[in-house]
Amino acid sequence: MANQSETFAPRGIWPVLYAYFDADNRLDLRAIHAQIDHTISAGAGGIVILGLATEVNRLSLEEKQRFIACTGEHVAQRVPFAVTVSGDSVDTQLALADYAVDHGASSLILQPPSSRDQPESFYFDFFSEVMQRVRVPVGIQNAPEYLGVGLSVESLAVLAARCAQFQWLKGEGPATVIQSTIERLREQRSALPVFNGRGGQELVDNLRAGCAGLIVAPDSFDWQAAIYGAFVEGDQQKAQTLYERILPSIVFVMQSLDALTCYGKRIAAWRMGFDVEHDRGMQPTAFGLACARRHASALGLFADQRGSCN
Repeated sequence: MANQSETFAPRGIWPVLYAYFDADNRLDLRAIHAQIDHTISAGAGGIVILGLATEVNRLSLEEKQRFIACTGEHVAQRVPFAVTVSGDSVDTQLALADYAVDHGASSLILQPPSSRDQPESFYFDFFSEVMQRVRVPVGIQNAPEYLGVGLSVESLAVLAARCAQFQWLKGEGPATVIQSTIERLREQRSALPVFNGRGGQELVDNLRAGCAGLIVAPDSFDWQAAIYGAFVEGDQQKAQTLYERILPSIVFVMQSLDALTCYGKRIAAWRMGFDVEHDRGMQPTAFGLACARRHASALGLFADQRGSCN
């Protein structure tokens, strides 16, 4: 793929796909396709894979590559396609980044190496070296509360000035923290688009804080896309009302990463018309399944099957 150095301006709600496994514990490609089609139909600003919701720590390198190739082929450039890249060496991250770009990724999101005892300059230099050798726009997942390390706003601004490919930021924190980050970036004369995640918690306040969008799992994605649409159209009351309707489900799945990948993926599957056949992580309980069923019922069929959220 040719060098894609032009500036891009990501916005909106982007789903980070769940990893579903079939009865034989292999990647369920039909479930990947279903998530892509349903979320694009519901208004996805782009598609993200290999994030925490994708259970990337439970995937082999071969499975990561298969996930990338399957997603790139099925997205087929309908929307932007971003791959989260992890690895403990620059060469490891570059190898996965090159594979992703060769299979349709239009942008990347870099995670820091797993070492948590290095000075900030180590992570700055690591990101800088990767960014200067990739072929598409990149962001970084700057989530010290979740990943244990992160860059200061001042370092982010310097990195953006030094590396032309650094063109977006994935935060992971309270809206008050994200707002402060956005404001301080502006003071540093950096206009990086900033996304938040956290399952859509404080969604409307994140948009009020200046977020360009959010990256969230698919379970309530269609509702969150509708909230974003109402907000950008100037109807904050509608956005707030819709958000209050889905907040109980967000709270339920965001109790932990295990809860998200056990129950959140089931809510998404049921709403899209299929079921979870195998779990690599936490096993569901009967009570948990009953709770998840109630939340799935409250959310209803996915928007592209029932019409717009209202």
